[in-house]
Amino acid sequence: MSTSSISSVGAADTLLVRDVDGQYRPAHADEVLCHARRLLANRVRRGATMSSPQAVKDHLRLELGALEHEVFCVLFLDAQHRIIALKQMFRGTVSQTSVYPREVVKEALSVNAAAVILAHNHPSGSVEPSRADEFLTQTLKTALALVDVRVLDHLVVAGADVCSFAEHGLV
Repeated sequence: MSTSSISSVGAADTLLVRDVDGQYRPAHADEVLCHARRLLANRVRRGATMSSPQAVKDHLRLELGALEHEVFCVLFLDAQHRIIALKQMFRGTVSQTSVYPREVVKEALSVNAAAVILAHNHPSGSVEPSRADEFLTQTLKTALALVDVRVLDHLVVAGADVCSFAEHGLV
């Protein structure tokens, strides 16, 4: 299926897609999500400066919010907080993910990161960080500090909600 544009016409909650032949039809949910992912990926791309924490939250909300299993991601940044890479480091079950600090440190060194933003999702729908999340954040912060990499934040995504450790004084 080939679409040339997505437009909001008519009712506020209806998006229309114009096909190759120029005809408009209501957009399917997967088309809207695909287009949103592309737009957000352009905001969170290699070399972009992290001047908008909201763009990162929006991107992670879209990428992780609907997953039925836990994943742990790391956003690697250079010294000017420009994005080097966003990598899904670990995948888990519906209620937990095993995270290995050694692997996060190895990856940070391999991409020459100066700072990181950690992120994971809670498929349960609860955005509240657990004690294990807080402990993991401190463990990673300590391990990465040994190689001069700063942890700027840890984001927990649960559906449409995102909790920032930095905003709650936990980093």
